[in-house]
Amino acid sequence: MEPTTTDPAAEDAALDDGSLDAEDLEADRELSAYAASNIQILEGLEAVRKRPAMYIGDVGMRGLHHLVYEVVDNAIDEAMAGHCSEIEVVICEDGCVRVTDDGRGIPVEEHPSEGRSALEVVMTVLHAGGKFDEGSYKVSGGLHGVGVSCVNALSGRFEAEVRRNGSLWRQTYEKGAPLGPVEEVRPLSSGDGTGTEITFWPDTDIFKETDFRFDTLADRLRELAYLNPGVRIAIEDQREEDEDLRREEYEFEGGIAAFVDYLDEARDPIHETITIESGEDVEVPVELAMRYNDGFNQNVLTFVNNINTHEGGTHVTGFRRALTRTLKTYAQENGLLDKVKCDLRGDDFREGLTAVLSIKVADPQFEGQTKTKLGNSEVQGAVESLMGTELGKWLEDHPDTAEKIIEKVVMAAQARSAARKARELVQRKSVLMCAPSTSASVMTMMRS
Repeated sequence: MEPTTTDPAAEDAALDDGSLDAEDLEADRELSAYAASNIQILEGLEAVRKRPAMYIGDVGMRGLHHLVYEVVDNAIDEAMAGHCSEIEVVICEDGCVRVTDDGRGIPVEEHPSEGRSALEVVMTVLHAGGKFDEGSYKVSGGLHGVGVSCVNALSGRFEAEVRRNGSLWRQTYEKGAPLGPVEEVRPLSSGDGTGTEITFWPDTDIFKETDFRFDTLADRLRELAYLNPGVRIAIEDQREEDEDLRREEYEFEGGIAAFVDYLDEARDPIHETITIESGEDVEVPVELAMRYNDGFNQNVLTFVNNINTHEGGTHVTGFRRALTRTLKTYAQENGLLDKVKCDLRGDDFREGLTAVLSIKVADPQFEGQTKTKLGNSEVQGAVESLMGTELGKWLEDHPDTAEKIIEKVVMAAQARSAARKARELVQRKSVLMCAPSTSASVMTMMRS
């Protein structure tokens, strides 16, 4: 339909003679104000700059630190593919962040369909990168999947240096736009290896606060080091306000079993850590490390492609179902519940449990408010089947420890049952104590 045009004098006449009422006039004006010329097309990275929260969650501290995670995720993808062993994150004196890895280096050759350097394509086009090509990476991280181009879009200044093809290559950008083509800076020396170095300054027009927090970044990098054993990850703070240079280095050959040790260091375990691995030659590789301690709280961390799934998902459902069913079946078959009079619930089996579950999924489907809930239906069965089988074998091979675990589960159930009965008793007493006063009040009202 063609947009309508209106003449003010004609509108006034129409209102006077009654042929057009005020509501019709307002509707006509709204229609004329919405025409083809009002449809905007955001080119390149403009959409990211226009609506940054859609791509990084928010423009507060969480979104600010997510910029670092997106860059680090690229390096972790290289590590998961077996091409990277060292990653370094530096908070520089002027507040920028530099992330360096010893991977293969982002390709700098001309892209076959874009007609420009692949490096520039990766940095300036959303959803461009090796993680969308199964030949480059089987699985990849990155919560929102937009990659380093999103970081470029939200940076006032951004520099990419690549060591590849015997040379050092560089390109610089401002607010997502390249300031020039990719340039060959110099030949690599004999001690130079391949890799990528990204340095960025968050755009102060978008982020009101750009002060990176060392501890926030360190916690995430430590987590990644546990999830990727053999990869050394370092973080350093060079800002002037810090009197002493802060530097931490993480490398854990023990993987997620060492992660459980770290999470459980303030508690006394009741048995050695149970580890379950599926191997890599399966559709959904699964790793699990778990053990019970003398505490009462559960601490279960779950990850998909190194992403912390705070909201859970199908892998968590599979884990919980397998844990409850396997332990309960073992206890029943071995007569450990014969004298137990209270029902056992799922929470009873997780009291005092510390566990880390890490899975790899080629095409993860994330749901939930913060996109940290896994929705892939096939994952639940994979986790449940593997864990049920392997945990069942472990319990059969360690009967003394299995009995200790069941005893703890039963104690949790009994404590829960006792607490419920105590609440019910208090509630009944409250009703009885309130009843006389209520009756007296009613009688007083009737007399008056």
